[in-house]
Amino acid sequence: MKLYEIAPVIRSKNAGPYWYTVDVIFDNEDFYNAVKNSKVITRELIAKSYNNIEIEKVSDIIWFDEGRGFKVNIKRPYSSGSPYDYDVLGMNQHAPMRDIDIPLYKLFPGTWG
Repeated sequence: MKLYEIAPVIRSKNAGPYWYTVDVIFDNEDFYNAVKNSKVITRELIAKSYNNIEIEKVSDIIWFDEGRGFKVNIKRPYSSGSPYDYDVLGMNQHAPMRDIDIPLYKLFPGTWG
């Protein structure tokens, strides 16, 4: 399954002029715990999802159990509002996260044929 199929909220926004942040929020505690405990979401995977950017441009992944979600900060290619910037508010930068494959058949063995 794709991440967007099990996490109904995937959004991005500015985290200062040089970074944007991506929030992923699950509405199902079982899915949240399975994804978190599987360690399938890594800085390497996120860097690859964002056109193979350097791993140094991806912050640590911050898990928030009380909110059933995680966030990650990603360094912008250009500062917000610069002549080369194509998304001043960083609101369209979550799309690559949506399509991350989550192997639920491995996380919940026996559930899927």
